[in-house]
Amino acid sequence: CPPPAMSRRVVRQSKFRHVFGQPVKADQMYEDIRVSKVTCDSSFCAVNPKFVAIIVESGGGGAFIVLPLAKTGRVDKNHPLVTGHTAPVLDIDWCPHNDNVIASASEDTTVMVWQIPDYVPVRNITEPVVTLEGHSKRVSIISWHPTARNVLLSAGCDNLVILWNVGTGEMLLALDDMHTDLIYNVGWNRNGSLLVTTCKDKKVRVIDPRKQQIIAEKTKPHDGTRPIRAIFVADGKIFTTGFSKMSERQLGLWDLKNFEEPIALQEMDTSNGVLLPFYDADSSIVYLCGKGDSSIRYFEITDEAPYVHYLNTYSSKEPQRGMGFMPKRGLDVSKCEIARFFKLHERKCEPIVMTVPRKVSPGGVPGRSGGHTLHISLWYLSLPQSDLFQDDLYPDTPGPEPALEADEWLSGKDAEPILISLRDGYVPIKNRELKVVKKNILDSKPPPGPRRSHSTCDSDFSQPALEEVMEEIRALKEMVQAQEKRISDLENKLCQFTNGTD
Repeated sequence: CPPPAMSRRVVRQSKFRHVFGQPVKADQMYEDIRVSKVTCDSSFCAVNPKFVAIIVESGGGGAFIVLPLAKTGRVDKNHPLVTGHTAPVLDIDWCPHNDNVIASASEDTTVMVWQIPDYVPVRNITEPVVTLEGHSKRVSIISWHPTARNVLLSAGCDNLVILWNVGTGEMLLALDDMHTDLIYNVGWNRNGSLLVTTCKDKKVRVIDPRKQQIIAEKTKPHDGTRPIRAIFVADGKIFTTGFSKMSERQLGLWDLKNFEEPIALQEMDTSNGVLLPFYDADSSIVYLCGKGDSSIRYFEITDEAPYVHYLNTYSSKEPQRGMGFMPKRGLDVSKCEIARFFKLHERKCEPIVMTVPRKVSPGGVPGRSGGHTLHISLWYLSLPQSDLFQDDLYPDTPGPEPALEADEWLSGKDAEPILISLRDGYVPIKNRELKVVKKNILDSKPPPGPRRSHSTCDSDFSQPALEEVMEEIRALKEMVQAQEKRISDLENKLCQFTNGTD
């Protein structure tokens, strides 16, 4: 049900007023997945136009599973996992500039970056491309820079935010004296020039990471003691979710120019699940998914009072353990799909499609009015996709190409995302390998811990010899990967052959 304050308003014109959510059919879900039971406010799921990744239960360490989007149905219990962390994985995030690269953060204090092949590997993926070590306590938040290549942010329970250059394995910046308590969430603005963070000390901070300065701060945007979340929305405004003194869930909209008073502050309900906000900049819609809720509420943010407009609620019977949110380029534009969620249950992942209903006008051209789902003629369905394209729903959207290199961003340069048109649909780019070139690897400081004694073998081991061994290891890894791909291809052929003879 809509919050009481929102249900009495005069009906407002909006093309998103009738957006409706629908779960996919049973055979299009991902079944038999043991979703992680770790207590953490992470979304536990990350998706892109190629893959869905889900943090799973794992004995003796931490793991997540990666499935090609098309591999729906029951997941084989022996399906390979991505394993390498020595403690539970707490957060995962796909690189926005390479659909085969994903980062993971763990209780073991490390961040790992992985290359996922386009084929399904035969064995677990156990070797990350790079391991990033700099936190002293568990790492619960990671987030890729929206426009700069290979820049990754991590935040840990040591109250520390670190920015990394994944391409060199180096720490770029450490924001170590800005948060006095546990960091709840961190979000980039659209061009990656600013960060917004929320913290257990009840403050929302806006940070310029390169100047290492807090440029705006708000204490107690919500009076309650439970966690606050914050994200940037259009025009640099900030959207927050939190709790009132009476433990009612609230949402707020704030302007950095006047951070003292909210533009909008609305009460929702008395549920105690933390609200995870997902923002679509192309439509200015915020979707709120509460952990433990069985609904998704969505709101349109505009320049007209009351600024945050309730649209609708998608309701289901089962609560969500986590949620993945598909980037715009992964949606089916021919079906007027404007968002797709991947809802985690205890043992499965259920995609939910958000659609804007459109009818066919008498002249046979798709109309843009109406608020009900109408029958679309066979003629309409047979049109080429570009003729179905609803350009008002799909402005150009961020594509996979980075606008900056890491060094350019660090030196102070900013750039807006490089946009692409979705008129002809988006075709994912083939596997691009992430190459890590570590600078001065032999000059790097040894990891903290007990020193081991040096043998005569160590002192005689020259740099050329070390490089030779590293090159041999790399060549052997490539050979193993090639053989795994061959085995996988042969298994697929065998599967097709046996299915054909049945």
